Amino acid sequence: MSHTVGIRQAQKQKTRQAFLDAALLLLEEQSLSSLGLREVTRAVGVAPTAFYRHFRSTADLGVALVDEALGSLHPMVRTTVSTAGDSEERITRAIELIAGHVDAHPAHVRFIARERHGGVQPVRAAIRSQLARFAEEVKAELAKDPQAEGWSEDDLLMLAHLYVDQMLITASLFLEALESPESSGDERERVSRLAARQLRLVSVGRRHWLD
Repeated sequence: MSHTVGIRQAQKQKTRQAFLDAALLLLEEQSLSSLGLREVTRAVGVAPTAFYRHFRSTADLGVALVDEALGSLHPMVRTTVSTAGDSEERITRAIELIAGHVDAHPAHVRFIARERHGGVQPVRAAIRSQLARFAEEVKAELAKDPQAEGWSEDDLLMLAHLYVDQMLITASLFLEALESPESSGDERERVSRLAARQLRLVSVGRRHWLD
């Protein structure tokens, strides 16, 4: 009996993932607010009623996509601002990690970039919640740095949000470079140089914040 239940559960999870994968593919060309339920079920090859065994609505599907796109990134975000190495090493590591993630998951990056300020409120809220978690985790890493001595909790959190926002901006720029018709190593290098300059500016301000 337990074996049969396990098979059914595995099949249910497989179908659920098929919905997520199909939606992500369809969202390459449109926003979530314009995505139709029948469009998704047709892409998966199931009846529309099957959708409701996995999601309450397309908004619920979008929230699941947010969890898939951002939920696994928490270890990478902490690594991005790790106190290991000097300032330039940290900047280089952060940019390489972001570029690598964009190369590996461009559809997820595109979805978050589009829906962060999109028309589906539960999805915007889910993205805000994940980014707030990122900021708290970055804050915890920043607090380990000797440079953080004397900083207030509010100021550390403000700095953490700056880093999280900068990561999102850099990811979006790498995505644009990847999808540009003139995409080339030169464009990626330009994005890397710009991101490095922006992060250096944050670092300079950070060093002198308590002056």
